[in-house]
Amino acid sequence: MDQKPATIKEIATRLNVSVSTVSRALHNHPSIGLRTKTQVQNLAKELNYEPNQAAISFKQGKTMIVGVILPNLGEEYFSMAINGIEDVATKNKYTVLIGQSHDDVEREQQITDAMRRQRVDGLIVSLSKTTKSFEHFETLKKYNIPVVFFDRVPETPDAYTVSCNLENSSVELVDWLVSKGHKQIGFIKGPDTLIHSKQRLNGYYEGLKKHKIKVDTAFVVSTDLSKRKTQDAMHKLLALKNRPTAVIAFNDYVALDATKYTRSQGLKVNKDISFVSYANLPITSYMDDPPLASVEQFPYQQAEKATEILLQLIQSKGGDESIPHKVVLESKVMVNKGD
Repeated sequence: MDQKPATIKEIATRLNVSVSTVSRALHNHPSIGLRTKTQVQNLAKELNYEPNQAAISFKQGKTMIVGVILPNLGEEYFSMAINGIEDVATKNKYTVLIGQSHDDVEREQQITDAMRRQRVDGLIVSLSKTTKSFEHFETLKKYNIPVVFFDRVPETPDAYTVSCNLENSSVELVDWLVSKGHKQIGFIKGPDTLIHSKQRLNGYYEGLKKHKIKVDTAFVVSTDLSKRKTQDAMHKLLALKNRPTAVIAFNDYVALDATKYTRSQGLKVNKDISFVSYANLPITSYMDDPPLASVEQFPYQQAEKATEILLQLIQSKGGDESIPHKVVLESKVMVNKGD
């Protein structure tokens, strides 16, 4: 049977010294002599002593745990983001507690409440696609639990957010497609609840205007990011008498579903109809017909910066006005090397 870890009180009893002496000896306090310090530390090691983290947390007013709520870790994008969060957290001796909303706002609310009850020191969030109200995050203010959002962020002015500028990159995608001879460009937009859906669409319109291409509303279709809805959206585009020669997809996963459907209709992807996208995920390099260009949104860097801001808020107890509320990184259009 494994030996039960000893307590400070047990060590003190065995050595016939006070609990405070043991505590100081374990922390190398200069007031404790070398002989006593050595005895305490040797016995602590022999008895498998471990600090009582709960007691330490209570004394410091911190649990040294940060919570993270993401839509889906099955998506490579959010797996890359977790790496950024854990790297910063581990460096600062924090533990990361992860929850997945699976794009369900009710589940997001439940996880938020569970994180609060776990007494996390702060929360990092990328919103679900169905989140319209942010009351469950506002409630955390009463418990002095700061929240930082990244990638999928709310539009509320007082929220701490880290995101990418996707409007400019949407213009660049249109620029690139036009340079390849395309003037009939379709657009698959995402859920209206996501700010990035609006940014992408605004950039698309701006790009068309820049090249004096008339907007055809039939060329703009929607998906809720599910496979079926993306296929429905692609069906609408392909059913047009004067169909697009190129399509801008909401992200690489949407592009994957759209290209699969296109192939099923007997068309050649990136020949009969070209695709560009967002996210620039490494997994696309394994696709037979990856998007010809994709917007790099830097998930690792976004999550890394969000974690740094959260730790600053925890340290300052939210009182440092120098901590930025809105951090916007510049995204970048990456052209497929095979093109």
